[in-house]
Amino acid sequence: MPILAVLTLGLVLILGVFGPWLTPHDATAGDLSRSLMPPVWSDGGSWSFPLGTDQQGRDILSRLIMGSRVSLLVGVTAVGIAGSLGLVLALLGGYYGGIIDAVIGRLVDAMLALPFLLIALVSATVLSPGISSVILILGLTGWAGYARVLRGEVLRIKSLDYIALSRVGGCSTVRILWRYVTPNLLNTLVVLASLQLGVTILAEATLSFLGIGVQPPQAAWGLMLAEGRQYTTFAWWLVVFPGVAIMLTVLSVNMLGDWLRGRLDPQLRQVR
Repeated sequence: MPILAVLTLGLVLILGVFGPWLTPHDATAGDLSRSLMPPVWSDGGSWSFPLGTDQQGRDILSRLIMGSRVSLLVGVTAVGIAGSLGLVLALLGGYYGGIIDAVIGRLVDAMLALPFLLIALVSATVLSPGISSVILILGLTGWAGYARVLRGEVLRIKSLDYIALSRVGGCSTVRILWRYVTPNLLNTLVVLASLQLGVTILAEATLSFLGIGVQPPQAAWGLMLAEGRQYTTFAWWLVVFPGVAIMLTVLSVNMLGDWLRGRLDPQLRQVR
């Protein structure tokens, strides 16, 4: 098990869940008199703001903590929506086959062919920017990968002897899908979700950076990068700390996902 990845994700989880009680300052409250204070180890730094302040005098540490809350909320919720939708469509297409499978297959191909940013930008013209919009965009555009992989698993399971015996025994289709097919998909679903979580967190940061996602004065790592990029030459801490937070979180999620992939389903080693 990747211990460092687990510890990093554990820290992010604690900060995300208990963030409002752990922040030393209000993450949205600014004070121009303390604008662009450097980290504590630099000249002019203060222990009151150990990672410095931004252009509006807001505490960087507090905003990083609250940003982890946004990343977890968006990542977990969007992955849950995408995974659930992909599972349902895979069950319908893989088990029933025929025209249902053909239609779902074409939808999957279309979703995988369209660039993510194009879908996000078009969706942003319909939905107002914010956390809920980001969750909807990521959740409703991320299901295709789940549906494609899980459909193959459904086809394999459907051909097993105990499924045929269940039909002969009079089990309803709903019971077969719920009782016998879905439980055998959980390992694959967990692996796919763990791999997709890092992509989703990075996508949320991208949307917030572009102004489509989380809006000021809320704190989000991508938004912090966007707000601090024009100060990079003389206030590096505005972009370095949120950038490192994104990198470590996504890297840790991917490492844990790779470990789970090897433990739960070695056949998925080639799935991306």
